[in-house]
Amino acid sequence: MEKGKKVHFVGIAGVGMSALAQMLFRGGARITGSDNVRFPTLDAVERLGIPVTIGYNAENIPKDTELVVYTDAAHSDNVERAEAVRRGIPQKSYFGMLGEVSKGKKTIAVAGTHGKTTTTGMLAKILKDAGASPTAIVGSIVKDFGSNYLHGDSDIFVVEACEYRDHLLELSPTVLVITNLEWDHTDWFPSLTALQETFRKAIEKVPADGAIVTNPNDKNIAPLLAHAKARIIDYAQEPAYALRLPGEFNQNNARAAAAAARVALPTISNATISDSLASFLGTWRRFEYKGKTMRGADVYDDYAHHPTAVKATLQALRAKVKGQITVAFHPHLYSRTRDLLGEFATAFSDADQIFIAPIYPAREVDDGSISSEILAERIRATGTEATALDFDAIERELGEVEAGDTIITMGAGDIYKIADTLVKK
Repeated sequence: MEKGKKVHFVGIAGVGMSALAQMLFRGGARITGSDNVRFPTLDAVERLGIPVTIGYNAENIPKDTELVVYTDAAHSDNVERAEAVRRGIPQKSYFGMLGEVSKGKKTIAVAGTHGKTTTTGMLAKILKDAGASPTAIVGSIVKDFGSNYLHGDSDIFVVEACEYRDHLLELSPTVLVITNLEWDHTDWFPSLTALQETFRKAIEKVPADGAIVTNPNDKNIAPLLAHAKARIIDYAQEPAYALRLPGEFNQNNARAAAAAARVALPTISNATISDSLASFLGTWRRFEYKGKTMRGADVYDDYAHHPTAVKATLQALRAKVKGQITVAFHPHLYSRTRDLLGEFATAFSDADQIFIAPIYPAREVDDGSISSEILAERIRATGTEATALDFDAIERELGEVEAGDTIITMGAGDIYKIADTLVKK
């Protein structure tokens, strides 16, 4: 993108959008942005001096704007996108723009159902600590960087890739990391087979001189690797690393990051990788310790919204803490909750009490087939106490948890706000 180009971001608070805005700004573009909500990702954007308006309005688009970049959540009837059409301003989606800016770079795309955010953050930090000066876009705020964006001066570009709506295929990575693979985004992929087809296409796109970093023994990944032209790197061959983050799933994230770092920098030392991973602080909303409530209960927050991630996170928490564990879970999407209901019902077995918030609809409309009450009932049928409540009632209940016990808020919606409130009181 030529320096001085005037670009307006519709939905700039989004995790990917805010990082891309920072990237283009650091590249010399003149950026403005708007969103309908404030989000912590805006802190780093505004520190750069990028003007942000909260609330969509046609007047938010400067008169001399040359390009509008929009989030998937801003549909064609968004007032600012409609204004761009009226003025004849070209528009590009976030993922389309990401594909454009990654061209000509040594792109390392980190994909998979679970762990890609942490893996991307770990990989970016390893390469930074090794002096490789990578640029990185991560799906959360990396505590080590204080942002979801890392600015670098080399041509190495580390990016978290999303498979939803086949967005992964917008990228043309030299290195593709696949952490694992399970059926998810059930509103787009009608089956695991459909999801695998997208990853098969992504694997085929990696050039012969590139690499695919994955666990080739994963039963959902192994059949797809026959289509690869690139060499296959087995991250499971990496050793266990000393980490601040608990859980075997984080060990696998570290292994994947380490293996990818060796591909990007063949001369990197074992000590550099080990030291970097040992000091990695983690990312926002990934097994994040928030503090204590007024009564002295410990509070954690986690983004887990798929049953496998919920189960693994609670297993790690159970191994880490004593006393009872109370979960406040915010189901994300009607389709995911309905289609994976059986798996969700058994995912909370390491908790003592679960409060289920109303389902976060995001892009969906309630068709009446699923509810938080139905999920709570299914969990109770497994022998674990579960109750469906609204946000205010959940906050009151969590406020009664005693010292020595642990609270964890979980989900991809805004349940984290309850955790923030509890530790501030």
